[in-house]
Amino acid sequence: MADTAPDAITLLKNDHREVESLFKQFEEASGTAAKRKIAEKISAELIIHTRIENEHFYPACEGKVDEADLKEAYVEHDAANLLIAEILEAGKDDDFYEAKVKVLKEEIEHHVKEEERWLTGIFSQAKRHGVDMDALGATLADAKARIEQEIAKDGPEVHLAALKKTKVATA
Repeated sequence: MADTAPDAITLLKNDHREVESLFKQFEEASGTAAKRKIAEKISAELIIHTRIENEHFYPACEGKVDEADLKEAYVEHDAANLLIAEILEAGKDDDFYEAKVKVLKEEIEHHVKEEERWLTGIFSQAKRHGVDMDALGATLADAKARIEQEIAKDGPEVHLAALKKTKVATA
């Protein structure tokens, strides 16, 4: 897998575009069951993405990316994780279900803009300051494949605990 993996920024941006597409599908879907299925897919994709960033990408950026930007990214992940947990645990009578997905979308859009911002975003800073994006891409691809298999086996809810292992949650 490592030989064919995209660089880290390409892999992460591809994840961003996939989640944007899923949010659009959610907005266009009709019926509670269809929306829930898409929201569960969004949740799983975000769990995978958050874990590979928290466990591999952000640590590789330490000392090369503005510390305040990394801290904010960890906090944004924690905020998204809380909403993901509520979405996954929501019952059929949750009157706030669609509102939670909408707020999650807005949080993710903000986070993506900060990562992808030209010149000053996390991705630009990391690349400019010498993070090896090819090697990191292989690491991210391997971790992503492993976590995808774990979620397929265990379900996304099991992996919410792994998301709590950020600098914010353990500080």
